[in-house]
Amino acid sequence: MDETQTFGKLIRQARKDRGYSQRQLAALLEVDFTYLSKLENDRADYPPKEDVIRGLARNLGIDEEELIFLAGRIPQHYEQFLKQNNRELTALFRRLQENPNFAKQVFDAAKGGDQ
Repeated sequence: MDETQTFGKLIRQARKDRGYSQRQLAALLEVDFTYLSKLENDRADYPPKEDVIRGLARNLGIDEEELIFLAGRIPQHYEQFLKQNNRELTALFRRLQENPNFAKQVFDAAKGGDQ
């Protein structure tokens, strides 16, 4: 995924690649096409609900969790883990931001790059 990729740009391109019009995709998701337009143009007042994001991902062939994170949300099934480890995660995020080398090591390990 491109570092400058936004939620809206990604879903717009994926929709076009799949040959859907905004109206067709909106109908599949059971949302108004004007709302889909706002999402595609990164002009929605707030990130869409998780079920809408998951529907977009399924219909557009995008990884659901990656799309949820790109939208600025956290998948619901991670919420309990985050609550239980809030202090450690705060320290981890701080360290990731302050130390790019550490961040690269963590991300490489998460992708299996340390094997």
